[in-house]
Amino acid sequence: MDLNFSPEELAFRDDVRDFLRQRLTPELAAKVRAGKHLSKAEMEGWHAELHARGWLASHWPEQYGGTGWSAAQKYLFDHECALAGAPRIVPFGVSMLGPVLIKYGNEAQKRHWLPRILDGSDWWCQGYSEPGAGSDLASLQTRAVRQGNEYIVNGQKTWTTLGQHANMIFCLVRTASDGRPQEGISFLLIDMTTPGIELRPIRTLDGDHEVNEVFFSDVRVPVENLVGEENRGWTCAKYLLTYERTNIAGVGLSYAALAELKEAASKAVRNGRPLTEDPLYAARLARVEIDLDNMRTTNLRVIAASEHGAPGAESSMLKIRGTQIRQEISSLMRRAAGPHGRAHDPRMLEAGDALGFGPEGTEGSAARYFNLRKLSIFGGSNEIQRNIISKMILGL
Repeated sequence: MDLNFSPEELAFRDDVRDFLRQRLTPELAAKVRAGKHLSKAEMEGWHAELHARGWLASHWPEQYGGTGWSAAQKYLFDHECALAGAPRIVPFGVSMLGPVLIKYGNEAQKRHWLPRILDGSDWWCQGYSEPGAGSDLASLQTRAVRQGNEYIVNGQKTWTTLGQHANMIFCLVRTASDGRPQEGISFLLIDMTTPGIELRPIRTLDGDHEVNEVFFSDVRVPVENLVGEENRGWTCAKYLLTYERTNIAGVGLSYAALAELKEAASKAVRNGRPLTEDPLYAARLARVEIDLDNMRTTNLRVIAASEHGAPGAESSMLKIRGTQIRQEISSLMRRAAGPHGRAHDPRMLEAGDALGFGPEGTEGSAARYFNLRKLSIFGGSNEIQRNIISKMILGL
């Protein structure tokens, strides 16, 4: 690592490494590195480990249970966790809803929901996209009509990641139809066990059940579960998305994947020599490493700026470049697997299956390649991110 960190920051890095050596089991790290599916219990277990250490909510204020870390500490923590093979924390509660509640929630909502996010009492999922409202999110049609002290919700959400594990969902709903599409949208917290909610799995290209459809039929939601003002939920939505997009960049994950790629490519033989000595392959490998180093610097700047408020359009820059880099690394890993990289076998994502496809380190490369195609679409497609940059930074 060529960044200049202070002695205090390096001491913090050593503390993180010690913690990971003591609390992260080799079995769990191996599953993460291989891209295997993690069980709900495994994800919850790592969440609990970080909460017990006080290292769960790195970008929350300390008064609400956050860490109070500097930008460098946040970077070092994410980087070391990725290199060690630690699971990513499911982002919907800690990284997405938490900041929204801290900024826009009332005191009663903060007192009730924030501790439950930290201790794992609630597993949250996100109700944003709809069949006719993906990147054009403002065209959403799920409706909430107020009746006394309740909202009656009807509609459908889609691409709801890990909704099969969730007991709560935060939703954008339409509470008025006048004016611009962004107006009349509200931000509701909904209990997934409420009568009238149906969840249906969606099987993705890699054979996984990661995302879902959620249907709402006359679902009753208490008015006190409205975050912010009625018809002003678009403000909450945009604030949340800046955190989501910064998280999608995955700088630490890319460095971990790049290290695995270099190791695998050095063992793969093409025309009697290591693949890393092939000029065209070596040039692509060097290009992606340069891009990643550049993105790391931008990421540090965005993290530092976010200490004074939510990330701005810079989060869109990170989202675009981060997804491109992660997809390129997965493409190069599939090439390192050679002919075996063409084969997609969903079993490679399950624990206990070692089918031996390709050179060492390239197992499951096809499955991971297909899964990571989603990165440039979710969180707002990369095309939408370019529009945001052109408007907010370039003034076009």
